[in-house]
Amino acid sequence: MNPTSAPTGTPSAAASTTRRIAALDVARGLAILGTFGTNVWIFTEPHGMVGYLDSVGAESLPIRVLQTLAQGKFLGLLSLMFGVGLAIQQASAARHDRPWPGRYWRRALVLFLDGLVHFLLVAEFDVLMGYALVSFVVSAMLILRPRVRLRWAIGCAALHLSLVALVSVGMTIERSGVGAGPEPARANPYADGSFWDLVLFRADHALLFRAETIFMIPLTIAMFLTGAALFQGGLFAAEGAALRRRMMWIGGVAAPVDLAIGIAGAPLGLSGPAVFVGRYAVAPLVALGLLALVAEFYQRRAVGRVGAALSNVGKTALSCYVLQNVIASVLCYGWGLGLATRFGAEHRLAFTVAVYVAVMACLLAVSALWTRRFPRGPIEMLMHRAA
Repeated sequence: MNPTSAPTGTPSAAASTTRRIAALDVARGLAILGTFGTNVWIFTEPHGMVGYLDSVGAESLPIRVLQTLAQGKFLGLLSLMFGVGLAIQQASAARHDRPWPGRYWRRALVLFLDGLVHFLLVAEFDVLMGYALVSFVVSAMLILRPRVRLRWAIGCAALHLSLVALVSVGMTIERSGVGAGPEPARANPYADGSFWDLVLFRADHALLFRAETIFMIPLTIAMFLTGAALFQGGLFAAEGAALRRRMMWIGGVAAPVDLAIGIAGAPLGLSGPAVFVGRYAVAPLVALGLLALVAEFYQRRAVGRVGAALSNVGKTALSCYVLQNVIASVLCYGWGLGLATRFGAEHRLAFTVAVYVAVMACLLAVSALWTRRFPRGPIEMLMHRAA
């Protein structure tokens, strides 16, 4: 898994390699648990995704703070880690004299199909389909020279920021919120529909629910390329200290800006644009700081209990991503226990925190038990065999 050419014959070098891999797994685990910190608010909203789009950014102050702390940052971290994973696979192919991207398209296809099933059956906010499409493109771009890849990353980031600016201005002028979907006051498939009703609802509104995936393609390309470049540039190695400091500085500046935007949007009547700018423009910078912080922390420290727990989730990241959404669906939707309808309106904050803690406890327990016997998660194993 280690593409660097550093010698590993000495104990110190071996320890460095162990820490570097541990940081990768910890970062993946943190990204998975953090991403659910955003998605859990969708599950606990009585009207599901539609109600969430209508209300996000306009909730009470405590809810806005919690939503802002997770909004976009861990999705950005997950995107960076996906780029790191592509760089690792490319290095592995080079070590074994295999062409790159070679058969990677098979992995991308399996990931896309997995995302399609996940989108229809579980979560309309699935990111796997978009990741699959972008990974197919970026896997081929990794054979380009670093300067060419840098130009592509900058160009995609510039295009993305231009789109964010245009959409934000349009939202500010219209003052129409973050989305325009089906009216939640009518039939509510999240509360009253069967499992199959929700599947049909997602299929009928696929364009609306996949709009973010399409919108985020330029940003995702930039984040994948950035993650690959950071790994190849030694972010997780001892010699990457200066790089880590720069990234932590960027994240440290962006974090309070992001929090201020998320909190101030509603009082100014700009809740929609504030969430939009925070999620798509500022949060990716915070993600850079988070990744550097994890890499720096495990340069000099053992993994420890907390790190080991996060590493277990990281080793089974794809499986945990799907599992957390399945558990939350059973807890919150009408075809399951229907708890969102009972508690999501009057006790939104406490109910959401309770669901998050319960789901995280399940993920930590299941991943710990699974990784005692298997090196990969069940879905990862299926993808590996299929690809």
